[in-house]
Amino acid sequence: MFVHKPIDLGYKDLKSVTKKSGRKYSTPHGNDYPSITTILGQRSKAAIMAWRDRIGHEEANRISSQAARRGTAVHAMCELYVNNNPDYAKDAMPNILFDFNRIKNILDERIGIVYGQELPLYSDYLGVAGRVDCVAEFDGQLSIIDYKTSRKTKKKEWIDSYFMQECFYAIAWEERTGQPITQLVTIISVDDAPAQVFIEHRDTWDKELLKCIREYNKKDLKISFAKDFGRR
Repeated sequence: MFVHKPIDLGYKDLKSVTKKSGRKYSTPHGNDYPSITTILGQRSKAAIMAWRDRIGHEEANRISSQAARRGTAVHAMCELYVNNNPDYAKDAMPNILFDFNRIKNILDERIGIVYGQELPLYSDYLGVAGRVDCVAEFDGQLSIIDYKTSRKTKKKEWIDSYFMQECFYAIAWEERTGQPITQLVTIISVDDAPAQVFIEHRDTWDKELLKCIREYNKKDLKISFAKDFGRR
């Protein structure tokens, strides 16, 4: 059984609107911020278009839709399981259950106290919002935890956007709670291969994250991470 100590963020949820240009969240103070996934998606737009042209748009749509459904289903199962729901696998398709079982032992053995799942977070410093998979202790250290699925084993240099996304969540969490998080954990269920776990430090990725936000906004954000969030 997982132990839960929920954190009160001062709000229950953030309203979101998804358009062709991406997703935006409305904060309790009425600010509309782009999602972190929308911002990071701009970086890979050219590569995605090249991939779609290479394999054909119909096949690309099929693969993308399948991957999105799979990822959503595994995320949901992880959330139910960590919430101690005995029916976490009810009505699950066999392939989704296989995906989940590849990472189940990692959840059991390495996740400690859970402070929240699927939490809506935003940063007024960065003007960005998003929803984090899990905030919990991992190997005894408070962490941002993100669940992923993949058709093949990933190399670290391929998934810098994962780490920047988690870096944002860590910064937004500290801004909302005053509680610093520096450990970023990516858990990946891989087809026909052992699960992967990547552990990164927030401060390795803050400058690259800020660069991406600047590019998206086409303006210079005058933020000092060392001053406002510190190097820990």
